[in-house]
Amino acid sequence: MLDGSKQPPGFCMTGSDDLEVQAHQREVQRLLGRCMLRLQQYERQLKAMAAYHKISGSAEDLTKAQDARNDNTARKTLGAVVGDLLGSYIFPADEDLIETEDASSPKNSDWFSMRIRLGVSQVDYSKIEKDLKELVLLRNNLVHHFIDQHDLWSAEGCRTAQDALLDAYGRIEQNLAQLRDWAETMVRSRTALAGALKSEVMQEWYTYGVAPLSEIDIQKAGIVRLLREALNALAVDGWAPVEEAGAWISRRHSSVSPEKYGCRSWRQVIHEVSIFELRYLEPNGRRAAWYREKTRSGISG
Repeated sequence: MLDGSKQPPGFCMTGSDDLEVQAHQREVQRLLGRCMLRLQQYERQLKAMAAYHKISGSAEDLTKAQDARNDNTARKTLGAVVGDLLGSYIFPADEDLIETEDASSPKNSDWFSMRIRLGVSQVDYSKIEKDLKELVLLRNNLVHHFIDQHDLWSAEGCRTAQDALLDAYGRIEQNLAQLRDWAETMVRSRTALAGALKSEVMQEWYTYGVAPLSEIDIQKAGIVRLLREALNALAVDGWAPVEEAGAWISRRHSSVSPEKYGCRSWRQVIHEVSIFELRYLEPNGRRAAWYREKTRSGISG
């Protein structure tokens, strides 16, 4: 340990008159600086992964949600970010994966939620957890305690410090190489997800509410929005003719049809959507199906 009584106010490591000690001190500074730069690289990469491995928010505010997540992650310590990733990005694949609903997700709103995860065995997870915690401890010792742990005013103490820094650098490099592998996996996953979201199937799911390989929940499907738009455009005294509304929608969205939602006709679509009232009227002496939107208390008008 360095004797604090030998450190005058404003002392510096190169304050020794011994040229050999000065040379050793400069080497300690170089090795310590190399470790700190590598740790900063590690921390920046880790924070980027923590910020981008999951995101949720409304469709219109998704960019703002990501910016807020970036800012929040940037303010965290290395230890806090490690805690965020363990169990969230890196998790034991042999344990049951239980997803909880996002409490901030509002009802009846376009909401997007995505998380990329890396599953490993329980043995690997325990090792990763141990290695990451040791790296945080290593970083804290280098930043806050290194000068107290080594006698940097003697040649022998400097040599011991150099050996410790060489060992530390090796451990940092191992962790950084592993982190880069995780980052590459995340980038591949995000690229694959982006490609899937741009596919025709996913576009129809998002735009029209027709989910692939699942039953259609017509109450939440995009056709509800389109029927409302048609109603607003065609309504007479709050009512719109079903046949004209269907033609109005088809002209603007050629891929939309009753069959897309498992129905035989537009009348059946409106009948299945609980927020609309369907009624047969004869405004011009011709009996036809008309619809309007119900109020919360029952029927409008």
